[in-house]
Amino acid sequence: MPQIALHTVLDHGREADYEAVHETIPADVAAALADNGVRDWRIWRDGRHLFHLIDVADYHAMRDALRDHPANVRWQATVAPLHAKADDYSGEDDGIPLVWSLAEQRDRETESGVNPCP
Repeated sequence: MPQIALHTVLDHGREADYEAVHETIPADVAAALADNGVRDWRIWRDGRHLFHLIDVADYHAMRDALRDHPANVRWQATVAPLHAKADDYSGEDDGIPLVWSLAEQRDRETESGVNPCP
């Protein structure tokens, strides 16, 4: 399943609030994500910087479906004020570009007949 990495930034002083609302997200939001191809969504925080890794069948289709989904609209009303810049779901972003992958390198080496690292 494709993975998309994202980087977002919290507004000053909102770190604890963000972590609190993410202890358990609402069941209808989790269901909407799953119904739209999200297998997993992990978030790491470094200060105000958030790094998301999303396992999703089709990132753009998921965003299109969630843009006006009632559960997501309510969820965005909760989390948007915590961010330095709210996500309006208008862009065609593709996330953070991948620089390197060990698995992809090993696959290329195997396909080309090069002995991959043991």
